[in-house]
Amino acid sequence: MGEEESSLIHQSSTEKPRLKQAIVLISALISLSHSIKVFTGKWQSVRNKLEELFSNLTAIENCESSENLSLSIAVESILATLKNCDELAKQCLEFSYSGKLLMQSDLDMLSSKFDAHIKSLSDIYAAGLLTQSNAIVVSRPSVSASKDDIRFYINDLRSRLKIGSSDMKKQALEAFNEVIQLDERYVKIAVEIDGFIYLLVNFLDFQESDIHEEAAKAVSLIAGFQSYKSVLIGAGIIAPLIRVLESGTDLSKEFAARCLVKVTENSDNAWSVSAHGGVPALLKICCNSSHCGSELIALACGVLKNLVGVEEIKRFVVEEGAISEFVELARSKDEVIQICSLDLLQTMAYRDESIRKMIIEEGGISALVRILDPKSSVSTKAREVALRGIANICFSSENSISILLNCAFMDHILYFLRYGEVSVQELALKAAFWLCGTSEEAKKVMGDAGFMPVLVKFLDSKSFEIREMAAETLSSMLIVPKNRKKFVQSDQNVQVLLQMLDPGEVNSGNKKLLLSILMSLTSSNSARKKILSSGYLKSIEKLAEAEVSDAKKIVRKLSSNRFGSMLSGLFWKS
Repeated sequence: MGEEESSLIHQSSTEKPRLKQAIVLISALISLSHSIKVFTGKWQSVRNKLEELFSNLTAIENCESSENLSLSIAVESILATLKNCDELAKQCLEFSYSGKLLMQSDLDMLSSKFDAHIKSLSDIYAAGLLTQSNAIVVSRPSVSASKDDIRFYINDLRSRLKIGSSDMKKQALEAFNEVIQLDERYVKIAVEIDGFIYLLVNFLDFQESDIHEEAAKAVSLIAGFQSYKSVLIGAGIIAPLIRVLESGTDLSKEFAARCLVKVTENSDNAWSVSAHGGVPALLKICCNSSHCGSELIALACGVLKNLVGVEEIKRFVVEEGAISEFVELARSKDEVIQICSLDLLQTMAYRDESIRKMIIEEGGISALVRILDPKSSVSTKAREVALRGIANICFSSENSISILLNCAFMDHILYFLRYGEVSVQELALKAAFWLCGTSEEAKKVMGDAGFMPVLVKFLDSKSFEIREMAAETLSSMLIVPKNRKKFVQSDQNVQVLLQMLDPGEVNSGNKKLLLSILMSLTSSNSARKKILSSGYLKSIEKLAEAEVSDAKKIVRKLSSNRFGSMLSGLFWKS
């Protein structure tokens, strides 16, 4: 046995202490490098490589490596380079180097040597020359940890992702996903560390489901930070995400779709999704609702909603016959699917009459009205989305208005005006306002249905917007003579209207609008009598004296009939 071979075997038997020696020396050099005030850029690069090497050696320390000559040689080589690093650090600290150019060259060579050591360790692990024993991810830094502590932790995770076994990789990904949900600083540093994001992206194509699920979760979480979406795009995230949608596990598909929702909020990325076959993959998920979970379908609708803002993509979706599928999803018993499909349909129908017609032809109106049925057990949010959908899709067409009136839509609106939660009441009021403006026939039907007394109650709302909308709807309805007659039959209706004109009324509405309503009522003898006997006549008189045009017209009209004597002695300016 030769002397050199004998030496290597001896090194093999003592490689754990030598490995530990290298780890300790690296730690000391990292600390020492922070004190160096010259060639700071070069030393930053060296320090980054030291941190990566430290993480790699720490990971290998937890592996079985007895009689591994390759590792022994690598460790001895690393120790020699560390010795050289220590010498250069002392020269820089003491300003005892021969010349700047020479030191710069030495530091560049040092960085290259560290790169070679890192690659060598990765090759040793990849070749299966090490076996995992008890790979433990280092403890997570405390809440008050410094940036350096966090960087060290993320570097350790990167090393395990690069050279670890599948279990080690999974542990590292789980640890990463945990910390980035607690502290954005971990994301920021992970993005800064060379190659970390690329590692995550590459793991999306990993064969083992546990790994690509955790990787999909990681990129989805990172995409939740506005500042780092562009980093993911730069790392080529789109194509792997589409592949996950096509062939991943159900869970990884959800994470991939969630990530796509976030990155496609920037319309610039829509074409990239389309170019990699993302639109057919998303449509396939929506069209196979019986085989996909509700969350995945909802997310696929969310991605498509972001994509159809591009006209060419929207046309492709239409040509694929997807409108009927989306309407069918709107009929789903699953509320999450309902809401997301309705959002998608509304986005597609925006300023597009042809798509509105297609949605109506596919039975979209009945699907929307069914959600509004008070007997249906859906949430307030679902009803809000349905009301917005009807307003955006249906109110531009006489045919759709006719279908709405035949689908008990008006009854549902009236119910929610009376008994709905505030948010739904507001949307129901908007729907009543829009509906009232569609035709005289709609006004008549609304008058017969009992909308006016309900609208009068909203005149006293704390919300100015609601008071205004109620008054405008009421004013529009009272254009119809039959509605005026019905309105004045109720003393309460006239009383509330006059009360709103009282200067002392806290929630007074738009006086011009209220006076316009009152003016329309003065054509009725019954209304004039109620106004004159109400006790609020002085409020109208004060407005007339203040040169309010409609108030003057009302007083003149009242004074021109047999009750005019009640106003004798009052001076009117022309």
